Order: sequence, then C-alpha cells, then structure tokens
Amino acid sequence: MADRLIHSEANSRRIHIVEQSFGSSGLKLVKPGRVLVGEGVLTKLCRKKAKLRQFYLFNDLLVYGNIVLEKKKFNKQHVVPLEDVKLQSLENDSEWKNGWQLITPTKSFAVFAATATEKAEWMAHINKCIVDLLARTNKQPAKEHAAVWVPDCDANTCMHCLKTKFTPINRRHHCRKCGAVVCGPCSSRKFLLPYQATKPLRVCISCYDALNAGEAEMERGEGSEFPPSTLVGPDNRHDYEASYIFLQYSVLIRFKVNI
Repeated sequence: MADRLIHSEANSRRIHIVEQSFGSSGLKLVKPGRVLVGEGVLTKLCRKKAKLRQFYLFNDLLVYGNIVLEKKKFNKQHVVPLEDVKLQSLENDSEWKNGWQLITPTKSFAVFAATATEKAEWMAHINKCIVDLLARTNKQPAKEHAAVWVPDCDANTCMHCLKTKFTPINRRHHCRKCGAVVCGPCSSRKFLLPYQATKPLRVCISCYDALNAGEAEMERGEGSEFPPSTLVGPDNRHDYEASYIFLQYSVLIRFKVNI
C-alpha cells in the first residue's frame, strides 16, 4: 500500500497541505519516502478533560495537534516516531468506548474513536506501519515507556496516602513513573527518567523507593529493570462529528460517522 504511494504526486501534495496546516510553528513533514497513510479526528483524554485532536498517520510518524479551524488549521504540533509507539486496547466502560492507549517513551495517553470499526482501522494501520518501519530500517522498538496519567477527575484524594483530599490549595500532582494522582508530600522527590526528560522529574514515594532500590542493585552488579539515574531529594462523547481517512491501494477511503 505505502510503497505504491511513495512517488505519488497526490501523496506529496497532501503532505505539503498537512505541513502548511500547522503554520510556521510546525515541523517540516515533507520528506522523500514518507507516505500519508491516514488522518482523522480522535478524542484524546487529557489531564483535565477530553478534547478533540487531529491525528495524521504517516509510514514513519504519528502527528497530532489542536484543532483551530476544522480540517484546515491546527497548532501545538506533536510528532511521535512510530518505532517508539506501542498500542494497548481499552475495554469499553459506561462513559468511554472504542478506545486504546498510545504509549510512547515521553508521553502516553488514551484516545477514543467514534465507532468500533474506526478503532479497529486505526489500530490495524498503526501496527502495520510500525511493523513495516522496523523491518525496513532495522530499528529496535523503545524499551521504556511513559505511564498514562490518571485523569484529575478520577482522583478526589491522593492515590498514595489515601488521606489527602484535593482542594484549590492541595493541588493534584502526577507521578511521572506510574501516572498516579498524588499530593505534594507524597510526590516530594524527583528521579531522572532519561527516556522522558534530561532533568529529574516528580515521582511518588513508592516509585522513588523502587527506582532507588533498582539503582542500588545495578551498582552492586546484580542487575535491575531500571536504568542508571540521578537521584534528587525533596523538592524546595459526547456529541461530535468524527471522520477519518485511510489510503488503501491508492484509493482514498472515507468513513464519516455522526454520533
């Protein structure tokens, strides 16, 4: 499928349009050998609430951004290399359906499609692109991934001490290792997670102790699942219209669902 589109003028033109839709702040997307496989609107579960985001699937990248003008203009572009992506399907619950987790080394989150068919199409195409990319480039998939953050609305009290209630004064914090919502005292330590950032990040007490123990084991030569790191002490759907497109055998297939 992708091989037939690599040298297609229509493919190059469409990628150029996508690049322009992000304005001057977006990264350059036109590249020899890059193919636009699919695009569409998905609901991204953010920290505070669910938001619609425009997603573009290329044969080597996943790109998404905020919708400024429907189908024409987007901002806050995020570019994720596909070799870093891992997918995890989610079970339907009373509120959210047709979802899966996009797990990457630097940021992981849940997205939801309008229908089960759309979910299946997205997951199948992303997984196929990942497999083809790894085979084509001999790259290795990422070994470390960021945790999916628990949404703020799912935790009224600290998930570590189970005592502190969150208020405008007692703010919520997220552990960068496990994604739990925790209070300030229960996340007063930092640890360097090299796959996420170049500086130490906030972690909960449990993860800090586990990471510290893992590093101590490595120093003793006993091995550990945790990479060497630097320790730092305490810190001083709703109604919408969704559409998506996938290119199959050089034919543009459109799915449009009103829910």
